[in-house]
Amino acid sequence: MRTYSTRQSEIERVWYLVDADGLVLGRLATEVAKVLRGKHRPIFAPHLDTGDHVIVVNAAKVVMSSDKAERTLAYRHSGHPGSLKATSYADLLRRKPEEVVRNSVRGMLPKGPLGRKMLGKLKVYAGPEHPHSAQVPRSLELPGTTRRAS
Repeated sequence: MRTYSTRQSEIERVWYLVDADGLVLGRLATEVAKVLRGKHRPIFAPHLDTGDHVIVVNAAKVVMSSDKAERTLAYRHSGHPGSLKATSYADLLRRKPEEVVRNSVRGMLPKGPLGRKMLGKLKVYAGPEHPHSAQVPRSLELPGTTRRAS
């Protein structure tokens, strides 16, 4: 019996819509990363991009468990000596909620060109509207997530 190998031409991409209202950030990110990678499909191959497109709306209403938003810091560095900046996640959620969700999903994808290609299929919006209605996205219920009252 021959080993089956998926071809890029055999992959059919689907658009999914995720409402992040009240979802925990880490649990949301793991489930979205799984769909972006294609691990939910029987044709998954670790060396290919077999995943689907994901639209995340209401990113501003995502929550972090416990008091992690205040005590966890996000770091960025320009590459110059002494330019390390630290910002709390609570401040980032107020200013750039799309980047908080995008960076948490990005950390769960493979590093390198393949991971960057997968991240290109993620669209994140702070509010409930998105411009991708022509793609007719399906609603995606994430099994590993729970909604919390904010």
